[in-house]
Amino acid sequence: MSYRTADSLRSVTLDDVRGARKTLSGVARVTALEGSRYLSRLVGAPVHLKCENLQRTGSFKLRGAYVRIAGLLPEERAAGVVAASAGNHAQGVALASSLLGVHATVFMPQGAPLPKVSATRDYGAEVRLHGQVVDETLAAAEEYAARTGAVFIHPFDHPDVIAGQGTVGLEILEQCPEVRTIVVGMGGGGLAAGVAVAVKALRPDVRIVGVQAEGAACYPPSLAAGRPVSLRNPVTMADGIRVGRPGAVPFGIVGELVDEVRTVSEDELSAALLLCLERAKLVVEPAGASPVAALLAAPETFGGPVVAVLSGGNVDPVLMQRVLRHGMAAQGRYLAVRLRLTDRPGALATLLGVLSAADANVLDVSHVRTDPRLGLAEAEVELHLETKGPAHCTELGRALRDAGYTVIA
Repeated sequence: MSYRTADSLRSVTLDDVRGARKTLSGVARVTALEGSRYLSRLVGAPVHLKCENLQRTGSFKLRGAYVRIAGLLPEERAAGVVAASAGNHAQGVALASSLLGVHATVFMPQGAPLPKVSATRDYGAEVRLHGQVVDETLAAAEEYAARTGAVFIHPFDHPDVIAGQGTVGLEILEQCPEVRTIVVGMGGGGLAAGVAVAVKALRPDVRIVGVQAEGAACYPPSLAAGRPVSLRNPVTMADGIRVGRPGAVPFGIVGELVDEVRTVSEDELSAALLLCLERAKLVVEPAGASPVAALLAAPETFGGPVVAVLSGGNVDPVLMQRVLRHGMAAQGRYLAVRLRLTDRPGALATLLGVLSAADANVLDVSHVRTDPRLGLAEAEVELHLETKGPAHCTELGRALRDAGYTVIA
């Protein structure tokens, strides 16, 4: 794609990325590149997972944050830094600041996952909760910077940050020289822009595919308009890429160097997270699983070898539980059903016997006896079942009806 505007001249170069790599030596890990047999069979070509979920702080964000803060003048460091983030950039800034001896104040959305808030504090940053989405949090952090003189460390809209994230691209080329397609999740665009700068300078034939969540896809309308466009209310479980407006610096790079931007649904994100956990044995947050979601959605459209960047693994356990169940439901492996039965001794045991005979795994049972909708001798039961797939769900429904139960939902 080519979306050149007056300010889209590339402000980050391969030399910048190489310089960032030197700065990060001994700080950021060279994360593993793991093959995925399941995805390789699906795509029909080798698929590798770049495990930035195993990076220090649990995401790639340390790279850009450290490079940005390391480049500050002594008087700027003395003034401290301020950042805004849903979690991953917050932790990156907190650790980078701690390593460099700089005081950090981090603004986070009020709904930020508690583990990310706690980890940010543990790395030594002062945390302030403000706003419901990242864009509101960004505004509060920028106001704080203007008022106090602290240096604002943007999560994606700065050349130093993009150069730091671009070191992921250098590692990919060294670990998989034969790569043909790199798939990267996108929020504001810093990671995709950095990877594209590094990769396209050395291997212009490699295809770069960016992936956004459908409910927070700010890049497609922005690229169509030729300028960054704001979304009114970005909504997605993938808080790491829930950004309402592209950054000006990454937007120019993405428009010039990223070959395609795709979107994925919440169901596809859930299924991808489940696959990473079950097949790759990797804990990945929804934003980090977005490249895998794109591969699952249209595997035949990716030329291999493919590298999918798992950008982060900082997932709230409560969200993980919800997403896993959602992912299982999307694959027909989780079934919630309500039914009515006669309220007499042994009735529930009989019902469970029917389900056992049908080889269903009962995860949860809710038993209601007092409800205006129920007759005097009736009870309502809600069951959450683990199944073997869509066909098994159909068999379970038939077995319940054949046993005389009235299935409500």
